[in-house]
Amino acid sequence: MAVTSVYEREFTFSEKDFHFIRDLINERTGIVLADHKVDMVYGRLSRRLRELKLNTFDDYLSSLKHDEKELINFINALTTNLTAFFREKHHFEFMKTNLLPELIKKKKNKRLRIWSAGCSSGEEPYTIAMTLKELIPDNRGWDAKILATDLDSNMVRKALNGIYTEDRVNGLTKDQMRKWVSKASGDHSSMVEMSDDLRKMITFKQLNLMHEWPMKGPFDIIFCRNVLIYFNKETQAMLFDRYADMLDGDGHLFIGHSESMYKICDRFQLLGKTIYRKIK
Repeated sequence: MAVTSVYEREFTFSEKDFHFIRDLINERTGIVLADHKVDMVYGRLSRRLRELKLNTFDDYLSSLKHDEKELINFINALTTNLTAFFREKHHFEFMKTNLLPELIKKKKNKRLRIWSAGCSSGEEPYTIAMTLKELIPDNRGWDAKILATDLDSNMVRKALNGIYTEDRVNGLTKDQMRKWVSKASGDHSSMVEMSDDLRKMITFKQLNLMHEWPMKGPFDIIFCRNVLIYFNKETQAMLFDRYADMLDGDGHLFIGHSESMYKICDRFQLLGKTIYRKIK
């Protein structure tokens, strides 16, 4: 095992502490922490100890047994939130050139539902909204909505605000900037914010994928990218199955570049580049 028994750092951090944390995060979220994540765990939770003015991991881990609010902070601290506008650009190109034109022709009721599962700080659902707006302007009479969920409640709040540093939008074109981005005001005057036209398409909610899902569906498209890598194969299979149940008859699922359904789920057909279509 890569974990040595004690870390001589600001706080003593034992193998037993790591095992407790690993088991607790798995029990609460289904996330699997590999042994090589020990430095990451120490670094992120040390910040919680400093903020709470605690001296030992023993004190902190004991508090998790009865403090539900801190348990939420604990989960938030260990959730990885790496994202960007138009990340894995080929997914949005496929939506724009293939999938959305097909749905626009097929959907007689003009109802379109998309779920961003693991939306992090919001760049993904806002990118989906931009892509939709290019093909379905407001005057076309479409009922198009995006649900954006994440385990990390802090990220959900950030996504809902839709305010970002200017470097976060560097990858957007001049036309996209003109249409969908403006200077923020007040305390955020050095930042930018997403337009109201995009915001009103998106509903942001905190959701633990391992718990009951309150929404009914069906969804036409689900994005769950770079989320399933944190689960074991059994949990991945369960989630793929639940996604299939939540999708419309031949709905599409987009997953991350390092993820695969191979020998895990047979309810989807791979179209290429981590794009799947439901087949049963």
